[in-house]
Amino acid sequence: MSNASFLQIHPETPQQRKVLEAVEILRNGGVIIYPTDTIYGLGCDIHNARAVERVCLIKGIKPDKANLSFICSDLTHISDYAKIDTPTYKVMKKALPGPFTFVLDASSRVPKYAGTKKTVGIRVPDNKIALQLVRELGNPVLSTSIRDDDEVLEYSTDPELIYEKYKNLVDAVIDGGPGKNMASTVVDVTNNFEVLREGAGDIEQFL
Repeated sequence: MSNASFLQIHPETPQQRKVLEAVEILRNGGVIIYPTDTIYGLGCDIHNARAVERVCLIKGIKPDKANLSFICSDLTHISDYAKIDTPTYKVMKKALPGPFTFVLDASSRVPKYAGTKKTVGIRVPDNKIALQLVRELGNPVLSTSIRDDDEVLEYSTDPELIYEKYKNLVDAVIDGGPGKNMASTVVDVTNNFEVLREGAGDIEQFL
């Protein structure tokens, strides 16, 4: 596999041409690394099972064991893939876009590659590049952070170092400026907003 593309995209005013270049890679079953409002993410089109397998292989996880999230562009997407009641919707509307992953009951539209998983993690990051990618693709992007929860790695915030590490594993790395070193806060909505992982967001202020 040849080296990945290195796409420098402006974090505040993403250039449409470059965003569409990344979207084309996703449509063709490619795997990309892109900025979020927390750690850089590793992602692909949720409907491409082979690309999902590649993401899991890069992370060294089994698809049926993986805690993969969907990046959505707004809350209208969410009800397509997750069951959501009115009180939950109201909390999420206040908290998103933001550094949270909400674990919800999965709807029947969630692709079956995730084994028999009954829940799905939903993200709407406060990041213009990530949101634009999803809007142009027309469906959510499957996402997992480029590092494991407990390790803080120097390379994980610097797009050029990320590129050096992953250029032979992925199809594109988007440089949207320095990433952050703290993951999203994971909130289990199915269990009364239980915080499964403390991260960059404080859910208490929205409850």
